[in-house]
Amino acid sequence: MTDVVIRSAVADDLPAIVAMLADDPLGATRESPDDMTPYRTAYERLRTDPDQFLMVAERGGAVVGTLQLTFVPGLSRRGSTRSIIEGVRVAGSERGRGLGQHFIEWAIEESRRQGCSLVQLTSDATRTDAHRFYERLGFTASHVGFKLQLTTSD
Repeated sequence: MTDVVIRSAVADDLPAIVAMLADDPLGATRESPDDMTPYRTAYERLRTDPDQFLMVAERGGAVVGTLQLTFVPGLSRRGSTRSIIEGVRVAGSERGRGLGQHFIEWAIEESRRQGCSLVQLTSDATRTDAHRFYERLGFTASHVGFKLQLTTSD
């Protein structure tokens, strides 16, 4: 993967990132690449938060992967910090070529450098291929997750 550069996302990367987020059955129902306004707002919040890292993988000048790495200090586990990996996506043309593994390994190493004692992630229950991928990288399905969808009032 010497031809892959992992770097912080910049505003110009947003269309490529959103396109990857929308490029699967789940993302197709929840993303709106035709309206970049909410993504720009979210990007600004991420960009100014020192515990948020929105990253891209770039090959040949093209954005081909993305993930968000969040650092969460806490009291549990003897006051340890954990990292959370979210929004992992690899462009369709790159799948099966090792980029996903390289990207996750980068996130794990960055978490070590930041002094984290735990790396965690969630994956939709329907993404069975992703579950096998994460297990192959050493992650264990250790918890049951719950979500509560909130709606905003106009």
